[in-house]
Amino acid sequence: MIVVRVVQRGDVDALMRLAQETGPGLTTFKPDREALAARVERARRTMEDKAEPYEAGYFFVMEDTDTGDVAGVCGIETAVGLQQPFYNYRVSTVVHASQDLGIWTRMRALNISHDLTGYAEVCSLFLSPRYRTSGVGGLLSRSRFMFLAQFRERFPQRLCAELRGHFDAEGSSPFWRAVGSHFYQIDFNAADYLSSHGRKAFLAELMPRYPVYVELLPQEAQDCVGLTHSDTIPARRMLEAEGLRYENHVDIFDAGPVLECHIADLRTVRESVVVPVEIGESGAPQDGRKSMVSNTSLGDFRVGVVEGVPQDGVFRLSAAEASALDVEAGDLVRVLPQKHKQG
Repeated sequence: MIVVRVVQRGDVDALMRLAQETGPGLTTFKPDREALAARVERARRTMEDKAEPYEAGYFFVMEDTDTGDVAGVCGIETAVGLQQPFYNYRVSTVVHASQDLGIWTRMRALNISHDLTGYAEVCSLFLSPRYRTSGVGGLLSRSRFMFLAQFRERFPQRLCAELRGHFDAEGSSPFWRAVGSHFYQIDFNAADYLSSHGRKAFLAELMPRYPVYVELLPQEAQDCVGLTHSDTIPARRMLEAEGLRYENHVDIFDAGPVLECHIADLRTVRESVVVPVEIGESGAPQDGRKSMVSNTSLGDFRVGVVEGVPQDGVFRLSAAEASALDVEAGDLVRVLPQKHKQG
């Protein structure tokens, strides 16, 4: 069974192997053993209520319980920007008009912003190409919303997600070439690495002090503003189905879109239910519906997709499913029935 669970301290070797499969632009999951070990330790301290508010964050791994293979990762930062600034560009509209000439122009401008300070952030989503089959990516992405729903008191009111921006066929960011490279004088990957390791002082020291007029950039850079990386489009669709929306904030490096919403408005928060478990022979309902199901344990949180929906106030699991989710008969589980597809 494929499950998503909270990271454990023994996962570092598997995470290193998985991180070797990522490409440029995924700031928060790079093949750096020291950084990954620190990320795991920070997540465990957070769950033990030993982390400071500015460093609190959760990290999850997707595991094939039949083989023990780690297939993907995802994370939640509890409140961004409390210690290191959380910079974005806010995309605004500037209008210039001349009444005498009867001429007016509308232009987009990029302004440095701290608007999202204090938001929770879903981040670090990566699924190995070996596991990119129907439904697996959805489980990985949506598992975080099951965690947010179950432990709502641990998070602020609002949530955001930075999506990877557009890269060309050579693996380069046209927006970085047009803007960032002129101010920072280092390549994209070097800036990305420094930022991901908390060394963000150079951003404040070197970033543009005034608005950047989008229409003055090369066309290929203009087209990048708010554009999602082709590999990240499925993740964007899932986030939008959950309730997040683009509200005119973009990443300062590659101009990828930032999605945001109130956590209370997430579909999973609104529609999931908590019911007790019965264990017995699994029997799929005639309509073939499935549900996302998690246990309610903080320290060993687990979530997977199984056949069935709540019936008569309980949810039935097979013995194998109950073992994979680490629940016993009578335990409470959180259940989100999947949308039924009409055939």
